[in-house]
Formats: sequence, C-alpha cells, structure tokens
Amino acid sequence: MVTSIAIAPAEHRARCDALLERLVADNSSGVVLFDPYYVLYYAGFAFAPTERPIAFVLNADGERGLVVPRLEVEHAQAKATLDRVDHYLEYPGDPRPETVLASTLEAMGVTGKIGADQDGYPWILGYRGPTLSELSGATVVRIVEQIEEQMAIKSEAEIGLIRESVRWGNLAHTLLQRYTRPGVTETEVSMRASDEATFAMLDAIGPLYRAQSFFFSGASAGYRGQIGRNAAIPHALAGNIVFQAGDILVTGASAPVWGYLSELERTMVIGEPSAEQERLFGHMKAVQEVAFEAIKPGARCSDVDMAVRGYFAQHDLFPYWRHHTGHAIGLRYHEGPFLDSGDSTVICAGMVFTVEPGLYAPDLGGFRHSDTVLVTDDGIEILTYYPRELASLTIPT
Repeated sequence: MVTSIAIAPAEHRARCDALLERLVADNSSGVVLFDPYYVLYYAGFAFAPTERPIAFVLNADGERGLVVPRLEVEHAQAKATLDRVDHYLEYPGDPRPETVLASTLEAMGVTGKIGADQDGYPWILGYRGPTLSELSGATVVRIVEQIEEQMAIKSEAEIGLIRESVRWGNLAHTLLQRYTRPGVTETEVSMRASDEATFAMLDAIGPLYRAQSFFFSGASAGYRGQIGRNAAIPHALAGNIVFQAGDILVTGASAPVWGYLSELERTMVIGEPSAEQERLFGHMKAVQEVAFEAIKPGARCSDVDMAVRGYFAQHDLFPYWRHHTGHAIGLRYHEGPFLDSGDSTVICAGMVFTVEPGLYAPDLGGFRHSDTVLVTDDGIEILTYYPRELASLTIPT
C-alpha cells in the first residue's frame, strides 16, 4: 500500500537543488523547462499540454516560478512546490503569453545564459511563437542530458510508487486472463478487466488517488491487437478482434500512480499450444533470463542487448528478432537509457528498466514477456510477479 500520496515537496526541492548545482557551476543564471514530464518531475505540476504554453522557471537562488494560462492559475497556486505563479489570459491573447514569460525571466534574474530543455515552447496543436533565445536575448544551452541522467536514478519514494503501479497492473492482467476466451472480443475483455481493476484500486487507495498521467486514468490491461498472427506485429493497434482457439496473445498491463508507471507483458495461448508455439515460447523465456543475468551495476546497457543478441545468434533466431531488449521507465512509459547495443550508459543502482526481448514469427505470432526490474547494488529485483510459465498462461477452450 502507498504510504504517501505523492512525491513530497521536499523531494521536489532537492531535485531542483541538484539540477541547480550543476548549472551554477556552468555559470547559468537559471533554467526554463517546457516539457510536461520535466515540469512534473521538478515542480510536481501535472498538466495536459495544449497550444497554451506553460513554462517552469528556476533561478540561481532556487526560486521556482510557473507561467501558465489563466485557466491553470488556481491549479498551479495549489502547489507547495512553487514560489510564484504568473499568468497570461489566453493564447494567442493580448498580451501574448511570451510577453508574460519574458517579464517573469526578468523579474527572476534569469538572463545572459539559460539552461533549457529546448529553445522555446514546442509548436504543438497550433502554437506558433518565438524561440526562447529570441524572446530573452539570452544564450540558451540545452540541458536535456543532465535532466535525463538525474531522472534515471529513482528515489525510494519513486520506487514505492512504481511498486504500487505493479500491484494494480498485476490485478488488471489477472482479470484480463480470466475473462479471455474464444468468441469474445479484445475490446470487451480489456475494458472489463481495466475498469474492474481501476475500481478496486480506487477502493484501496482512496479518493486522494491521482493518476497524473496524460494517457491513463487508472489501471489498464489489454492486447493492443496482438492476437493470433497480429501478435507478430510488436506495436500493433487494437482492432476489436474476436479470440479463437489456437491464438497466440501478447498482453500489456500498467497503472499510473501519481505519474509513475510499470510495465507487465505476457505471452498467452488459447488452447493446447502447438510444438512450434512451445519452442518459440521457451526461447523467449530463456532469452529474457539471459537479459536478467546481464543487468548489474557497472555493466553497460549495450552489454545487456549484446548478451541477448548472442543468444539469438547461438540459436539461429535472428529471423524472429525485431527490437532491442528494453528501456527505462518511470514518469514516462518509455525513458532512457535503453537496453540497446547503441547505448553505452553505465547501469547504476536505482535505475528501473523493462526487460522485454521478443520473437516474432509472421506465420504464427509474437512471443514477448516484459517485466519491470529495479537495479540493486548486486543485480536486480524483479518488481513484476505475474506467472511466466506457459502452463500458467494457457487459456482453456
């Protein structure tokens, strides 16, 4: 059970202080962040990004400000993680949002050299405006790498929220498997399992629960169209497919818990599996275990993926290979670093990864388990705990 309802304001302050320590050493006067995940990480402010720009401003003295449209003012003022909230009326509006941001930067002394995630609010949903460097006249230095490095090492509070996500994703998947049978559709099964798991989560956590997610409002489990031969498409889309005996199924389950996510995926089969289904399932399970063994502090992300590729090569399985071994997870469903041959990041204790090497046979289907793992001082702790054996994942007809 969650012991606190969110990341504490003190942790948000510590995150800002850690970022500032690196930037002040680089003679930056402050930071401007536009990305909604970065704003959530440092300010605890969750919002749905639209054409209306929102900016988090942090100056060298540690003062934290937010520039928002009028419709977000009360929402922002309720956050103890902010020292000031400035607003504009509407986009494009008069005065323009950028005029208010320029005034905030001047008032907070953020001039000269500024660290930012990008040079201005991105052009989304119709927004058009000047870059941050044009607006401020400052030298804008991109600091995404520093932010991502900081986000990659999870705190105890973050890990606690990921564990809680695992709990409710597990329930949603349990219900998904229970309700799946020949003759029903993926839509009805997914919706039933997701709704029931969400209601149970709300009963358990209580009315203070917040998803703080842009994509999920509660626990969810489904197939995303990976049913039968479509299971061979790693990122298929749901199509209200009717389940049939003999289908290979690739699932996905998660739950947002104050913004934090986990990932649980399993390969299931309806009815008695064929010899070829058993063979590919066995290789899928074995190659995931190769990845588990390779993840340890001091190893590189590329080492893990190369160990997996070595298994594919040894068993002549590369015709079934489609993607790398996994990725980090936290506030975003996909985060860096990546368990990929091209990512040389050193693995450290506190990182959280999904481990999901898969095999895909176009004439048969796909085979992929995904588990969420925490890197510890001497290896990993597998946070997800759903059964992995084929016998437990065979659905009777």
